[in-house]
Amino acid sequence: MEKNVSDCLVEMLASQGVQRMYGLAGDSLNPVMEALERDGSIRWIHVRHEETAAFAAAGEAMISGGLAACCGSCGPGNMHLINGLYDAHRSAVPVFALASHIATINIGTDYFQETHPTQFFAECTRYCELVNNPAQAPTIIGSAIRSGLAEPGVGMVVLPGDIASRALPKGTTRPMPVKPQRAPRQPSETALEELAHLINAVKRVTFLCGAGCVAAQRELISLARKTAAPIAYTLRAKEFMEPDNPLGVGMTGLIGWGDATRAIHEAELLILWGTDFPYSSFLPRHGRVVQVDTRAEALGRRVPLCLGIHADVLLTARGLLPLIRSDREEDFLDRCLSRHGKELLRLQARVRSVDEQAPIRPEYLTKLVSDQAEPDAVFTVDTGTPVIWAARFIQAMPQRRVIGSFKHGSMACALAMSIGAKAHSPSRQVIALCGDGGLSMLPGDLLTLLQENLAVKILVYNNSSLDFVALEQELGGMPHMGTALPGTNYAAIARAMGLTAYRVETPGSLPAAVHDWLSTRTPALLDVVIDTHALGLPPNTDFLSSLDYFRHPQPPADPEAELSPVRRMLYAFPPSNHRSTN
Repeated sequence: MEKNVSDCLVEMLASQGVQRMYGLAGDSLNPVMEALERDGSIRWIHVRHEETAAFAAAGEAMISGGLAACCGSCGPGNMHLINGLYDAHRSAVPVFALASHIATINIGTDYFQETHPTQFFAECTRYCELVNNPAQAPTIIGSAIRSGLAEPGVGMVVLPGDIASRALPKGTTRPMPVKPQRAPRQPSETALEELAHLINAVKRVTFLCGAGCVAAQRELISLARKTAAPIAYTLRAKEFMEPDNPLGVGMTGLIGWGDATRAIHEAELLILWGTDFPYSSFLPRHGRVVQVDTRAEALGRRVPLCLGIHADVLLTARGLLPLIRSDREEDFLDRCLSRHGKELLRLQARVRSVDEQAPIRPEYLTKLVSDQAEPDAVFTVDTGTPVIWAARFIQAMPQRRVIGSFKHGSMACALAMSIGAKAHSPSRQVIALCGDGGLSMLPGDLLTLLQENLAVKILVYNNSSLDFVALEQELGGMPHMGTALPGTNYAAIARAMGLTAYRVETPGSLPAAVHDWLSTRTPALLDVVIDTHALGLPPNTDFLSSLDYFRHPQPPADPEAELSPVRRMLYAFPPSNHRSTN
């Protein structure tokens, strides 16, 4: 049988190890669907919403490190991909996206479902091109694949339905894309010597490590030990900078915990390793900051630098190690670790002592799940307060993964990403930590778990609120607006769909329910009604009141007015001007 453009597409994707295509069928996609069926090497994963397809592909790519694929039909079908593709693009994971399109003869005529995908997706792709002739299809498909793998990020092909079904001209070559190999960027000797001089000249150094440190944990810990530097880390670095790290002091920012914020602001020299931490209000402005990153555009983007090094983190750490004095004082490190230990004890207070007559604390719930989960479990985390509880109470382990929309910050990502993670690793435990707001955005894809027999474990933090938004409103001195959700029994909804489901409303029955939920061999949902007054407060609330990010609220004129816990906390800390100049 003569090969057409869709056959070429499937063949080229299969050659790059793509095993699944996430999407929702539609008329302009029919030629591709037929080609997938004929070839048989790529499994079609039928999701209920194209946004889920893109997030699932991103989740798979995060776990596998290889190319994952998703698609959408013409017009509104492929437009739904954009949120998940933005996430993959900003998280720098390799995703191939197919946007099918209306027939070429109708393009530019304001035809039914007509859009302009090359314009619409330009900002969230590394490469996005329209195939308007069968002869150019292999070149454009190959370019999209290479672009997705090289950066990495999203490579997109826009394929009209009529072109998808047309035969390739005789003699058309189908070159198989070659994955580009990047050479690590070496730091210059001058940069290493300058950084060593800066470190050796001061007594208090702190490291802040980000996603760019993924292959350098051992070297950074060795360097921090010799430098006597506490190590703070970002959420994206939690899974590899937290395990086996005796110098870790947690995270800063709104979801922060531990001594990270104080360690950062008390340091004479802060070194940003492989991170473009966006919340500059939580970083010092004194100018004694060094940044090491392979992305030149990130250097100095957030705060003024005294030195920017455009180089690989691992190579920089290795080259720097022999240049650091070995007689450094450890008073600052000891002080930070001591405070961090006390902070850990404070965080554990909600876990050690449980009032069985009180509502369920999300801290307690998260710690139970972490303790009972497998050592190599994959946790997918919704944006919102589940991120706070995961950051603080999911114990990172060498083989565990903690993924989410940590840079794009999209709700509803946890369930969708869990589909891709579980499809790629069916024997691995995958746990989706969902807010009730996030789950209610894409609940239809609970059916995808059943249809594909993906035994994902869905946890719902059910507090009938968009809790993180409510927290932001209170920290900004505003009343709650538009954050209340109706009390909903998600376990009943899940059971009606055919899932195994549990609902827990009291602390005493929670341990057994978590055990039973995690032990099921099928998709299962645990709906936990949690304390609506649980506070995921940022660290160092006295420091918080000085940030430009928030307006400090004024106490109400009526002394009898009922105050939320957050407002009571903020009124206790008057605004200050101590913008961390030490």
